[in-house]
Amino acid sequence: MICFPHAKINIGLRIVEKRNDGFHNIETVFYPIHGLYDCLEIHESQKLSFTNTGLEIDAPIEKNLCVRAWQILNSYKSIPPVAIHLHKHIPFGAGLGGGSADAAFVLTALNSYYNLQLSVEILEKLALQLGSDCPFFIQSKPVFAEGRGELFSSCTINLANYFIVLANPNIHVSTTMAYAGVTPHKRPHTMLHDLSTNPHEWKGVIENDFETSVFKQFPAIKELKHTMYNLGAIYAAMSGSGSTVYGIFENEVDVPHYIPVIWKGRLL
Repeated sequence: MICFPHAKINIGLRIVEKRNDGFHNIETVFYPIHGLYDCLEIHESQKLSFTNTGLEIDAPIEKNLCVRAWQILNSYKSIPPVAIHLHKHIPFGAGLGGGSADAAFVLTALNSYYNLQLSVEILEKLALQLGSDCPFFIQSKPVFAEGRGELFSSCTINLANYFIVLANPNIHVSTTMAYAGVTPHKRPHTMLHDLSTNPHEWKGVIENDFETSVFKQFPAIKELKHTMYNLGAIYAAMSGSGSTVYGIFENEVDVPHYIPVIWKGRLL
């Protein structure tokens, strides 16, 4: 069984308040980027195992999200052990949700393979145990997200046929550090789901609250955003807590070789 966990970007990200459980309530739009993906292979085995190629994963197996996904599903509904192999391509600490996507795809793949017939709601609840943005990847469609990032409502934003450039300066941004640098908006002055679906109207309106503190610590990320606009982007932003910056363009652009592009193309 082979599947292809893909990346996401955040269109806007507001930190609303800190919760009593230590997490934060947020507002954001999750948007799937199907062109940038990992490759996940799962097959039955006599014991649970995990192997990795591509970008190296150095986390101990007990903390590996793919392994934890199997364990959480197995606790809910007993399944046989499997061998998991992940070819990792989506960079870590990049604001693209790569690890969460891998874990979510393990859940959906095993649900399908073993015909468990678990509902989307159950799979999303299991996924939330793995990470705040993990439930998004169960359905992988554009959504407006609230709460920790697991409460979804419909979103009509459509970036089909826009040319997207993702650039990453090979900087790992700690999510803990990123949250430590922001001040929550107790009453957001603008709700993201009330904003225009036209990317031409987003510049200076739709913002990522993490940018202020992350840009101070890592000026190279801020420079990437400026570069996107200099290239003609109609909108550019950092995704999640960083460090990837994306630019949305009407037409295909020639990106200079010194820009650390990890993916570019049209969204279909």
